[in-house]
Amino acid sequence: MKKYFIIFLCIFITNGILAQGITKYGQNADTSSNYIDQNGQIGNITKLNKKGQIITLATLTTLTASSITAFTAISGGNITNDGGTKITARGICWSTSSNPTISDSITIDSSGTGTFTSSLTQLIYHTTYYIRAYAINSFGIAYGNQVIFTTLPIKPTVITTSVSSIMFYTALSSGNIISDGGATISVRGVCWNTSPNPTITNNITTDSSGTGIYSSSITGLSPVTTYYIRAYASNSAGTNYGNEINFTTLDPSKVYDIDMNKYDTVHIGTQVWIEQNLKTTHYRNGDSIPNVTDNTAWATLLTGAYCNYNNDTNITFTYGRLYNFYTIADSRNLCPIGWHVPSDAEWTSLTTYLGGLSVAGGKLKEAGTLHWYSPNTSATNETGFTAIPIGDRYYTGLYNDFSFVVCWWSSTMSSTTNALNRGIRYDSSNVYSVSNNMGCGFSVRCLKD
Repeated sequence: MKKYFIIFLCIFITNGILAQGITKYGQNADTSSNYIDQNGQIGNITKLNKKGQIITLATLTTLTASSITAFTAISGGNITNDGGTKITARGICWSTSSNPTISDSITIDSSGTGTFTSSLTQLIYHTTYYIRAYAINSFGIAYGNQVIFTTLPIKPTVITTSVSSIMFYTALSSGNIISDGGATISVRGVCWNTSPNPTITNNITTDSSGTGIYSSSITGLSPVTTYYIRAYASNSAGTNYGNEINFTTLDPSKVYDIDMNKYDTVHIGTQVWIEQNLKTTHYRNGDSIPNVTDNTAWATLLTGAYCNYNNDTNITFTYGRLYNFYTIADSRNLCPIGWHVPSDAEWTSLTTYLGGLSVAGGKLKEAGTLHWYSPNTSATNETGFTAIPIGDRYYTGLYNDFSFVVCWWSSTMSSTTNALNRGIRYDSSNVYSVSNNMGCGFSVRCLKD
């Protein structure tokens, strides 16, 4: 019996000393320690501060988010209890997932208790965020209640893609909304003005809603006027504009082919002619005409083709292009709408009005030797026809007579392989009527229907 009493007394004294030692240590510093309970199990003693008081996590709340923009917001917290020890760090943590922690994005807002404010930056527009205030003391990290908010949308992202089908009073434009900015597109279209940087306070189209590519028909324009145009799109964040494109409406006194090459016109007797040689690279319906540069390939053609004299594009604006007869005979038409390649009879009407073949050439030729080789016999250009000598391309593919001759096709065939054409030379006042192989490359002048 004495033996058991001694053992019990030792256990009691030992436990008392351990407990007393821990309490005494707790009076000097924040601490925690392990001990062995009466059952011989390891337990944990609550942390204590220097006064021997128990330390816990801080108590705090998260403030409602405010001043929310597309990329920033304001929040904060209120630490009502420091848990018995100093708050060493506080702030806001946030994430796009719930229950964010300090391993996510955070602010660091000094220390201490009470209310603090945090600025949240580098947010993503139109995104839902979860935020919690946090406070750190020697016991650990405490979090406030979770607050949820969504950043605002931004204005749409839009580009102006093109302007096409430009006419005297109308044009066609298009835009592409590549981002709605996080809010529904309420309206879209194009705006235009005769001054740069047009806005929706100027002329506009309204082309439904939504993202993606859309087209706008522009009407009410004035001829020979330069316009500035931008696509626009609006959502709840506002209106945004695409890049600016400018274009000029057509001149009703001019003729335009499908490539939008511009031609002057001239009245001679009862006829109206274009004043320059044709330059189009497409048929009237928009189909391409092949540009054949190789001589051998040109010589074997039985279909429409064009070329630039000596394959030199630098002279095309002034002299026009050369076409084989197969382009003339093609049902897709070579001349602009309302115009046609003249028949041989219509060429005869022209030369007859001018006094006959022997003198008509001088009246049709551009005067002087800027383009014509000297002596440019009898050239007066009194008709305004302004013929200039581009030369021709023989059906074998060889180029000939630049500065010496100009030849124009008629629409009249003279055989299964030949067609009639008219020509003028540098050393004569005549207009020549000749039958040539359909594979030759000659100029074209269009006559009004």
